[in-house]
Amino acid sequence: MNDGGVEDDRRNDRERMVDIVASHTDIEDDRVLDALAVVPRHAFVPPGRRANAYDDRPLPIGDGQTISAPHMVAIMVDRLALEPADRVLEIGTGCGYHAAVTAEYLDSGTVYSVEYSDDLADQARSTLEHLGYDNVEVRTDDGREGWPEHAPYDAAYLTCAAPSFPDAVVEQVRPGGRLLAPLGTGSQTLVFARKREDDTLEKRDGEAVRFVPMRG
Repeated sequence: MNDGGVEDDRRNDRERMVDIVASHTDIEDDRVLDALAVVPRHAFVPPGRRANAYDDRPLPIGDGQTISAPHMVAIMVDRLALEPADRVLEIGTGCGYHAAVTAEYLDSGTVYSVEYSDDLADQARSTLEHLGYDNVEVRTDDGREGWPEHAPYDAAYLTCAAPSFPDAVVEQVRPGGRLLAPLGTGSQTLVFARKREDDTLEKRDGEAVRFVPMRG
């Protein structure tokens, strides 16, 4: 995947960032940390923000949006318990970093990502293509509608806060599949859900989080 010629850039910064994430989370899956160590976060942030690209905090990426803190990306990839061939739906491409980490974690699986902003979607496509992530597809659309053409998905996650899991996204996840999203209109909670055979959700609340709201 990441054969775009920048994988060696700032390797020491990435390793330092991964050490910080490992020391501040309970992630036990080394593959998550390995994926984090490979993806060049500085390639996804605006040039004026690259000096801080490996700080473990969100950064502005334009259009009122942010790139999530590395520890949050790692927690979300870990919590979804992805399998190598999984078909994954992402709502909220942003700059494409979270999708790249997810894609790096997968093997033959694919990430289908929906972004509301034309400009951000174009930038994400360009960055992902440059870095060689051909197992990430980006579409500009209302994330509340998911991406029905590639359903059913093994897992779906939101990188933006919503009042609840969007109905269309739930419908597009297979029975037994997993969902993860920051839910709430004031305070937000990272909520994990597994879809039952009768299409209802078994939910489990996680930690308090703070994400930009879903647009649309």
